[in-house]
Amino acid sequence: MPAVIVDCGIYRDGRRTEGPADFSDALDQARAEGDAFLWIGLHDPTPHEFDLVRDEFGLHPLAVEDALHAHQRPKLEVYDDSLFMVLKPVEYEPEGDTVSTGELMVFIGDSFVVTVRHGEGSALSAVRQRLEAEPEVLKHGPTAVMYAVSDSVVDHYIEVAAELQVDLEELEADVFAPSGSDGGARSSRAAESGSSTAARIYNFKRQVLEFRRASVPLAAPMARLAAAGVPFVHDHSQPFFRDVNDHLLHANDQVEGLDRLLSDILAAHLAQMGVRQNDDMRKISAWAAMAAVPTLVAGIYGMNFEYMPELGFVWGYPAVIAFMAVVVAALHRMFKRRGWL
Repeated sequence: MPAVIVDCGIYRDGRRTEGPADFSDALDQARAEGDAFLWIGLHDPTPHEFDLVRDEFGLHPLAVEDALHAHQRPKLEVYDDSLFMVLKPVEYEPEGDTVSTGELMVFIGDSFVVTVRHGEGSALSAVRQRLEAEPEVLKHGPTAVMYAVSDSVVDHYIEVAAELQVDLEELEADVFAPSGSDGGARSSRAAESGSSTAARIYNFKRQVLEFRRASVPLAAPMARLAAAGVPFVHDHSQPFFRDVNDHLLHANDQVEGLDRLLSDILAAHLAQMGVRQNDDMRKISAWAAMAAVPTLVAGIYGMNFEYMPELGFVWGYPAVIAFMAVVVAALHRMFKRRGWL
């Protein structure tokens, strides 16, 4: 069990104090004192390991099942002996343009807080240190821990959204970069990079969707905590949760803006590809039209009939060649003026 417990501490009057090494004795001591609470942090517990915590803290079986099995939606559940909250921290890797989500569960009840973390990310050591440096906040008991954990997760949402915004601006600049003056080279580059650019946009959109799955469902639990009347939540904690809710709404607005902008960029990119394909088709049609004239004339004079116009004329062959050249030159000038070439 000690390998699963990341940290275990008793807090009295907003400050951490020494207590029994066994968390069962520590919980009894915290409840006996009345103004103290126990905070125990777990990392990837197995069902057998979590049974000890469940029995000691009286956690609801449904909440325990959710805490043991990851891939839960952010939510807030009220049970007889505890309040259960699920959060999904996000991490962003700019090198691979990848958004990954973790699993973080928080139980609060009578003089205790239990945090359960899945995965390598979203460590709570920094949250614990920040709270221990602010005893006035920590005096609010288990509610202060839930607030601090929520605040840390939501603040990181805003940081990740800002990183995504920077990378999206770079992607947008690549998509709408001005083309070179060489039409042939431009068409070749467009043909080679068009599909890869669309794939980049689509992959970016999938990462934003992964972000939305973590942040958007959290709005309802935060709004509920910001209101009064939630069991096990301190009466004076509403301003703190309202602040977290405001930050969450800001993050969700950023994410939805990114999603809309990505859809617009993808539509604009596909429109660009259609315009480029039309340009290529006009060029092909123009060259085919210029090639058709000499082909037609040469085909007629290649039928080998005895009586044909100009066959007995000395300048007949040069005249036909000159005629074809003039027609081709006229077509080339016309297509050039119309922008087809």
